[in-house]
Amino acid sequence: MTTIAIFYQAETLERVEHANYPPETRLAEVLEDLRGKLGLGEGALLFLEDADESSDLGVRLRDLPHGKSQKVHVHRCRQIAVSVIFNGKPKEHRFSPATTVARVKRWATEKAFEMSPEEAAEHVLQLSGTTERPSPGTHVGTLAKHPHCHVSFDLVPNERVNGASGRRGS
Repeated sequence: MTTIAIFYQAETLERVEHANYPPETRLAEVLEDLRGKLGLGEGALLFLEDADESSDLGVRLRDLPHGKSQKVHVHRCRQIAVSVIFNGKPKEHRFSPATTVARVKRWATEKAFEMSPEEAAEHVLQLSGTTERPSPGTHVGTLAKHPHCHVSFDLVPNERVNGASGRRGS
């Protein structure tokens, strides 16, 4: 039997998990199943990765893009207020919980701080007040717990380790 893999993240889950469903399954059924697995109540919503709004729960998995797999997020916050601080200057924008850190970085570097592509490539997002740098595929909803629907990042230079020349002393 053919199934569709659903890779999911959630406010209560720090890693990516997955479950398989028949193609005829509606998103409402996926949400109900994931709410149970995650211990989230009726207030939790289902978001497709990088979608701005919660999903139409009547849609069947077979009708979604991406063929045999889909990435989703389950969260009680409709939006996450994201602050990005660069050179002491904060900018804020609201994103869905299923927005990836990579998309937030694109917004920050291209729109909020108008960096050149070269300058943007030299920077990464780091959780404010920490040294933690979430991977680009992390959903911002995993970083914000209900009812605090907010996360703050610092846009910092990406530290590179330069290799040794291979020569020792003279």
